Amino acid sequence: MEQLDRCSDSDRVWVTDAIAKVAADLNRSADTHLLPFPLPASWGIDLYLKDESVHPTGSLKHRLARSLFLYSLCNGWIGPDTTIVEASSGSTAVSEAYFARMLGLPFVAVMPATTSKEKITQIEFYGGQCHLVDDPGRVVLEARVLADDRGGHFMDQFTYAERATDWRGNNNIAESIFSQMAKERHPVPVWIVVGAGTGGTSATIGRYVRYEQYCTKICVVDPENSAFYPAYQAGDWSHVTGKGSRIEGIGRQRVEASFQPAVVDRMVRVPDAGSLAAMRAASDLLGRRVGGSTGTNLWGAFGLIAGMVARGEKGSVVTLLCDGGERYANTYYDDQWVREAGMDLTQHLGTVHHFLQSANWLEP
Repeated sequence: MEQLDRCSDSDRVWVTDAIAKVAADLNRSADTHLLPFPLPASWGIDLYLKDESVHPTGSLKHRLARSLFLYSLCNGWIGPDTTIVEASSGSTAVSEAYFARMLGLPFVAVMPATTSKEKITQIEFYGGQCHLVDDPGRVVLEARVLADDRGGHFMDQFTYAERATDWRGNNNIAESIFSQMAKERHPVPVWIVVGAGTGGTSATIGRYVRYEQYCTKICVVDPENSAFYPAYQAGDWSHVTGKGSRIEGIGRQRVEASFQPAVVDRMVRVPDAGSLAAMRAASDLLGRRVGGSTGTNLWGAFGLIAGMVARGEKGSVVTLLCDGGERYANTYYDDQWVREAGMDLTQHLGTVHHFLQSANWLEP
């Protein structure tokens, strides 16, 4: 009888131990907070921010990185000597570097050269290497080549984000939101607003609300230069923009495999200046700095809430605080950087402040 064993007993023991280590990270992590955002009580609408910045690696991507490692380990793609490679704008790479160090594996992040220095420093803190690429459109290709050259594993968050997470529950972000909302005055949100990054978060939440038979709608916000909105508008999923997003963590030049448009009820295109204006206004109100993608989320949420108020509707809206603003001190919070990027925030800040005072939404 012919026989061929592909996995040694020692490798299998290592994988079992690795899965236990990654799963333990979830077991010892408390749930992230659900923060009320200050709006006038007379509006009858409550806005909440799911604060993902409190994860050990400081962002929403900690959940994704943990899921991707478990998925890859259980699929037999990662062994005791595997080099982990990822294409990322920063936050996913930070989180994956954390898990790679936990397992004693080398990690390489392939990122746009414009990635903030703070994120690069965090990746290196966890022992990762940063491979910077001038053309953001080439990060995935270069990551594949690098993984092949090193005999490693390309994690490919843009393909596997929507499959690595159990959308039916198992402590995913959607289950957590609805559990935390249970005792609020409007426990079932009218809208949940998320960005289009990998597409995994909108897929997970969109599937979950259908599975649990909630009436909640999913709004996906998309920054300038990203392909998701124009593709959704035209129904053309081959659409390519050829430009990188200035809002780190969201926005892609092409529609990624993890994006599931059928579970998205509405898409909103958000100007980059609007993202930064909402980010700065929210930071003043919350007493802490939030990141640019949180600003994108809030710009979309503010527009939805203004429409609800105008129609006399009551209810709740939930969005995500994706990461903290300390990662962007030298970019989004630096006035000179904003000017050199060709953005004037004056009108967009006016729009946000006018909304917060009157519930009226006047696009600049």
